[in-house]
Amino acid sequence: MSYDDVIKAWQKDPDAFWTAAANHLEWSSPWDKVCDTTRPSGTWFTGAQFNTCHNALDRHIQAGRGDHHALIYDSAMTNTIQHYTYNHLRDEVAQLAGALERSGITKGDRVLIYMPMIPQAVMAMLACARIGAIHSVVFGGFAADELGNRITQAKPKMILSASCGLEPGRTIEYKPLVDAAIEKSSHSPGKVVVWQRHECKANLNQEIDQDWNEFIEGASHAECLSVNSTDPLYTLYTSGTTGKPKGIVRDNGGHAVAMHWSMQNIYNINKDDVYWAASDIGWVVGHSYIVYAPLLVGATTVLYEGKPVGTPDASAFWRVIDNHKVNVLFTAPTAIRAIKRVDSELKMAKDYDLSSLRALFLAGERCDPDTLEWSAEKLSIPVIDHWWQTETGWAISANLFGENLFPTRSGSAGKAMPGWDVKIVDNDCNELATGEVGAIVCKLPLGPGAMQTLWEAESHFQETYFKDFPGYYKTGDAGYIDDQNYLHVMSRTDDIINVAGHRLSTGALEEVLATHPAVAECAVTGVHDELKGQVPLGFLCLKADSELDHQQVINECVAQIRSSIGPVATFKRAIVVERLPKTRSGKILRAVLSKLADEKHVETPPTIDDPTILDEIKNALQHEKELAL
Repeated sequence: MSYDDVIKAWQKDPDAFWTAAANHLEWSSPWDKVCDTTRPSGTWFTGAQFNTCHNALDRHIQAGRGDHHALIYDSAMTNTIQHYTYNHLRDEVAQLAGALERSGITKGDRVLIYMPMIPQAVMAMLACARIGAIHSVVFGGFAADELGNRITQAKPKMILSASCGLEPGRTIEYKPLVDAAIEKSSHSPGKVVVWQRHECKANLNQEIDQDWNEFIEGASHAECLSVNSTDPLYTLYTSGTTGKPKGIVRDNGGHAVAMHWSMQNIYNINKDDVYWAASDIGWVVGHSYIVYAPLLVGATTVLYEGKPVGTPDASAFWRVIDNHKVNVLFTAPTAIRAIKRVDSELKMAKDYDLSSLRALFLAGERCDPDTLEWSAEKLSIPVIDHWWQTETGWAISANLFGENLFPTRSGSAGKAMPGWDVKIVDNDCNELATGEVGAIVCKLPLGPGAMQTLWEAESHFQETYFKDFPGYYKTGDAGYIDDQNYLHVMSRTDDIINVAGHRLSTGALEEVLATHPAVAECAVTGVHDELKGQVPLGFLCLKADSELDHQQVINECVAQIRSSIGPVATFKRAIVVERLPKTRSGKILRAVLSKLADEKHVETPPTIDDPTILDEIKNALQHEKELAL
């Protein structure tokens, strides 16, 4: 079937479309309704009974595939590689689930997981799913204040953690952070279970803490508990505009159907394939495509502890692909840009066999055309940009890799996927013409796998996502749909800057800057201007091998903007910086850049990858100011 055939089949009969997708999984009892639209956002497979862990592990073992590799753990930090078959992983998960049950964890209880990228983190998630407990993963190493907020919000009965996390050049002790977070929280979990890593042993408090191995010793293997399809599988906290984290709630049945469908149709991954999502389980990509989706189709998933560069160098990704014969890689554009900045000709890849790699998927932030085109040229495989959010759980727009692959278009995140009726509207919810930039919204109900609510905040859920555009989900992103129905996601709606009454997308400006041969990465943000209200300011990271004078690069970038977009952009300022402030998932913190440029007070964001970057940016801005004087 072509893309058009797939979309027409969904549009003609959505219930039949998703029923066919759901029939690939095993249900304890059938559903009464495929999609109940009593709530505007929709509720999926109501009345059905289901267990996600059974479908991710036990189902494949029962089909005779227990000896197939389920998980490959590759740690560039410890030079460790471990393989887990479906049998092995199921046994580890079942024993941990039995230990949870023995400690009083039951269906609906919350278990907070605060762990690095190690197999025990995956086991913890699946063990919770096995017995109907709700897991809430918090990125390992998150600051105590933010961890404490999430403990207060989720009210976990137990915390599963590790003694430490590993970053290039440093070891982060987790136990002191957990202790401080509990102290700051208004809720106290009954127990903290700690996996002791060889690199750092934690001091345990016998009143509340327990060693992981002692915790599971002698525990019976728990069987899978059938839960309602609509029961929560997990909560995942994302930053809220009010300063309080938003707990995205994801269901069991609809989520599994979306994961299975997307794995086969978007990524073209099946039971004999090796899939690698180079992300972290603290983010939605890790939930969806490190843990659940690959296992639901019976594939092999790679769990990587390391960086694209620096562990030990820019060849890290290519080594992993060669070692494990990875078929599809999914990562963020920022990871590719980091590699490109150090190894612009991809010379380090020549020492590795990449013949197994069929496609590279990019998401997590806007992918500039230059990064996509460079990757496609150097790797000689399809490079596919796609767009989704923590709230949606999987791609709103993408491509259908394999026989259904349609031509990619630089600057576009593909076309809308089944389940997502995407529109471009103005602030009054009027649909805009082809090519016009506006707010990206999705007609309700939401597709399967999307958030069901916010944890204990239903009114906030409705107000945040559905109030501004009645009948639609507000994505918070801005963009346009072109004459071939490709979606172009240009920026967050907050990143549309108003220059003397002209609305400009920072993404469009960045797209031009990225074409300069010396620019490895860039960001544009709006800064205050007395006359025009706002003007754009560019931040440029240059390639490691660039020998051009910084001012020459800036002048040429200004000329490029003037030529491509016109004088209306009023682009006259740019500064060269070593690094850009980003979240741990790779998103550039443009709002932080804007505040720094406007000399406003900036609280260190809890999600920032490296807080020392802020001082670097301040110094660069001050230097530019002194030169101007």
